[in-house]
Amino acid sequence: MTLIDYGAGNLRSLRAAFERLRAVATAERLVLPGVGAAGPAMAALRQRELDRALAGSTAPLLGVCLGMQLLFERSGEGDTPCLGLLPGRVVPIDWAARVPHMGWNDVVGGPEPAVCYFAHSYAVDCDDGVVAGRTPIDGRDVPTVIRSGRLQGVQFHPEKSAADGRRMLERWLAA
Repeated sequence: MTLIDYGAGNLRSLRAAFERLRAVATAERLVLPGVGAAGPAMAALRQRELDRALAGSTAPLLGVCLGMQLLFERSGEGDTPCLGLLPGRVVPIDWAARVPHMGWNDVVGGPEPAVCYFAHSYAVDCDDGVVAGRTPIDGRDVPTVIRSGRLQGVQFHPEKSAADGRRMLERWLAA
């Protein structure tokens, strides 16, 4: 399993979560973490040519929080072109009563319902065909788990989501 270090993101907490699960070093998996803004994150990925490496890879890839958003074509956060691995865009959560949207929320769908920890101001707007889980935010169901081929993404932080987050990471490692 490889965590992608592009100079930003929640690398330490994700690494600790995988270490707690005793992830096998020979597993060919990629994790794109993310905390912060789309523009600087994409600039760092491009500067290190990691955008091309991710596009050319066939390894399973898990995007976490901003990392999930970067899998899509474009972010409304500074009108930033993203990785374009999935069709869709990232939009501000401008309808929510409180932004950033932070705290514990239900994730509905996927193999089992979960309660996970969120910290974000943007959400993915994409085709329902890739949506594997949603979370209601002030009257709207927001895609919070996506799956398409080798790609998976979660808008929440599994490494901070207690037992439900740990189970999600275990399922991803075992898939």
